[in-house]
Amino acid sequence: MSEGTKLNAHHRATVEKIFQHPVSHNIQWHDVLSLLQSVAEVTEGHDRRYRVTLGAETETLDAPPRHDVDEQMVIDLRRMLKGAGITAE
Repeated sequence: MSEGTKLNAHHRATVEKIFQHPVSHNIQWHDVLSLLQSVAEVTEGHDRRYRVTLGAETETLDAPPRHDVDEQMVIDLRRMLKGAGITAE
């Protein structure tokens, strides 16, 4: 984790799942949202769309229709977290 980033055990477990290889298909949206709210600025918009600013990057993420996030969102989350210095190591 980057220095200065304090994550609880639940958030650390979510980060580990996000960086797991191969891509985990068992990462729940509410866990991802909780993690993002602890490390980023998150604003909920219309139709379950979330504007997430982490470091210098801003992304709009759509809440998945089911509980788990899809593979593309995991890839996007990896990029965002890594760019902010947050990794599973």
